[in-house]
Amino acid sequence: MDILQAAVLGIIQGLTEFLPISSTAHLRIVPALLGWRDPGAAFTAVVQFGTLAAVLLYFSKEIVSIAGAVVRGIMAGAPLRDREAQLGWMIAAGTLPIVVAGLALKHHIETSFRSLYVIGASLIVLALVLMWAERRMQRRTAAGTPLTGMDGIGWKEALIVGLAQAVALVPGSSRSGTTITGGLLVGLDRATAARFSFLLSLPSVLAAGVLELVREREHLLSSDVGALNLLVATAVSGVVGYASIAFLLDYLKRHTTYLFIVYRLIVGTALLALAASGVLPAN
Repeated sequence: MDILQAAVLGIIQGLTEFLPISSTAHLRIVPALLGWRDPGAAFTAVVQFGTLAAVLLYFSKEIVSIAGAVVRGIMAGAPLRDREAQLGWMIAAGTLPIVVAGLALKHHIETSFRSLYVIGASLIVLALVLMWAERRMQRRTAAGTPLTGMDGIGWKEALIVGLAQAVALVPGSSRSGTTITGGLLVGLDRATAARFSFLLSLPSVLAAGVLELVREREHLLSSDVGALNLLVATAVSGVVGYASIAFLLDYLKRHTTYLFIVYRLIVGTALLALAASGVLPAN
């Protein structure tokens, strides 16, 4: 990997981490199309620190408020005493499914799940599930059923969206894609589903990045060139990721997710065809 490749991978990470089209899939697909080596699951996890920083910066006021409420609640002996503290514990509870599944499926996530057949199928299947969620939400709206905003998120919604997030361990599913889908299925409006998706991503992305950085530190940082590549990719992903957050939240206030559904179907189908024909190596 050279600096240019690192920058390109950082752009891809930043663009696709928050859009419901799967950053992991694109970090696997684009290098394959360009004849580059697969950057690997460890590189992918560490570069997510850039997009993690983007979330922290974009939602800094909310994060500080929620974290402060959780700490004050614990110190007062009433951890669930106010809405912000409750939201903090809901995020923690919603993170448990992906932690458990991630530990159980770690070997497959780093090996067999990175097959282009798995990624292509995931892109298509989750597009269809997202389409179903969109139609279900539109029927609710047509029937006059109000959609839920951030203030209406409860334990049930947090746990269901958390379970949906665990599906994102399969490359091609998309963390934002699965969580936004889960949010729509439990009655959240599109912008709220995306906002909660971003907040929910913080603990799991941080944990995955730290784990991979510690476990693969000798491989990832074995030389100055390797460390510089990682730094460039991470920094670029943070800048581009911040812009992606702003774009998606604004876009979903006025549009459906059908643009992303169509994109996933096209890319997934093309990927399966390329892998089946031998144009791209599946593994």
